[in-house]
Formats: sequence, C-alpha cells, structure tokens
Amino acid sequence: MKNAIQGVLPVVHMPYADDLSIDYGALQREVDYLFDVGADGCSLALVSDLLRLTAAERCELPRRLVGFAAGRGPVIISVGAESTAMACTYARAAQDGGASAIMAIPPISQAMSEAQLHDYFGALLQEVSLPLLIQDASSYVGRSMSLDFQARLYNEAPDRILFKPEATPLGPCISALRQKTGGRAAIFEGSGGILLVDAYRRGIAGTIPGVDLLDGVVALWRALQAGDEARTYALYLPICALVALQLQGGLDGFIVAERHLMLRRGIFPRLQHRGPMAYALDTDTQAEVHRLFDLLQAALRS
Repeated sequence: MKNAIQGVLPVVHMPYADDLSIDYGALQREVDYLFDVGADGCSLALVSDLLRLTAAERCELPRRLVGFAAGRGPVIISVGAESTAMACTYARAAQDGGASAIMAIPPISQAMSEAQLHDYFGALLQEVSLPLLIQDASSYVGRSMSLDFQARLYNEAPDRILFKPEATPLGPCISALRQKTGGRAAIFEGSGGILLVDAYRRGIAGTIPGVDLLDGVVALWRALQAGDEARTYALYLPICALVALQLQGGLDGFIVAERHLMLRRGIFPRLQHRGPMAYALDTDTQAEVHRLFDLLQAALRS
C-alpha cells in the first residue's frame, strides 16, 4: 500500500534561498530524490528546522509536500506546538493538505502534567481523523513521558496511535513500549541510524532518519530485512560514526551536518541557515564528515 505508514520515512531538511525564504524548488528535488533512493514516504519534523519555521510556513508545507510526493508514499506532518490551539491549527492544515498522519511532541517550554498531556494529545485526536505518532523527543528537546502514560494513550485509541520514542535508553524503551502495548503498537525509531540495528531487532515498524544519509539507511534497512549480517554492519558502522558527530551538537548538530551533506550531494544549491544556531561545523569536523561519507559510499558500492 502506497500510503501504509511503515518502512523508511525520512524527515526532509529545509532548504533556504539567499533571503532565507524556503526554496521550494530545492525541496521538490529533495522529495524526488528520497523516493528515487527507495524511501517509503517522508516526514516534516524537528530536523526540518521545524522550530524556526513561521506559522504560515507550517500551514503551507503539508500541501506542498503532499503535492511533491504525488502519491508515491505517505506524508507525515509534525504538529507539536506550545499551545493546544496552535497544535490543532497545524493538525488541521496537515489533514486539509492531504497528509497521511500527524506527529506531535509535547510542549517544550515547561513541564506538563500527564493530565495536561492527555488533554493535549486528546485534542489532536478530536481535531482530525488522521493517525497520530506520539513523539518523545526528550533526547533533544523537552522532557520524557512515562511509558505507562504512552501505553494508556495507545489503549484508548489503538487504531490511531503510533509511537516515535527518542528517550534514552532507546532500545529498552522500545522493548518496554512493545510489552506494554501487547506487541500491537507500531513503533518507529528516529536516531538518525546510530541505533537502527538494535531497534530493528526489537521489532520496530520503521525508521524516520534524515535524508542526508538516506541511501545508506535504505540499504541498511533492506539488509536487515534480508538477514544479511555482513552487509548490515558494513553499512551500519560508517552511518554510526557520522551520526555520532552530529549528536555532539544536539538538534542543531543534526540540522547543520545534514544540510552540509545535502549541499555535497547537489540537492541543495546553497548552504543557508536560519539563526541563531547553537552549533557550527569547524574545519576538522567537516573533514571527518567527508571521510566518513566517502566510506559509506564505498560500502554502498561493494
């Protein structure tokens, strides 16, 4: 099924023009590229520079991305916001734009009680009829949600709730979430690939990486499905090393390094960031990124 939410569903990176407006031509090329490489769909999420987009852009992007995807796979839209009203506005724009599912992190500016979070996610379920991926992005932003709370959400709407856990330690969180939902919930990992092998062996339904290493992640996913251990680790090790470099900069570490590699691939025509940024690639890190990227390309050719 072309709109099935499973497999490799990368998060698009946001290309900017010289005036820092969204370069929709480059975004179209990115979406074409990710489907050509073998992605099963695409997502708009945190490493799309989501927290730096305007409200108008977040309401426009679902329609644009669905149009760019042109029926080749599902489009998932992150709608998390600091107020329930804004999250519902983004959810409505996602559904009206033709998205296949929404994804939401909790508000990040302050700690929410579980009762408040229950109302927040419940309002999203009432606002639209789309499936909802509950994202615990506490490795990067916000605070973790208890597994019991997440399982409660699933049990209240098992036909609509999916999960993207990113709390640490990820592997045990995935296994515990599977156990608490009777093995029925669809769980996706979003570690950029650094924990993909362990997560796959724990029974995930798919992965939500970036586009910068997508050729490697798609090949790795297929190697895991085929049980090809030698190819799995030949691909996995350079991916791990690359993501380890990104992790040192937190969320902005991913955004900066990913956009750098999108420029190298020729998908982005320029390197533009919306500041302020909390991380920058120095010359030594750039050199190591390129060495590891070359190793990944060699592994793909072998």
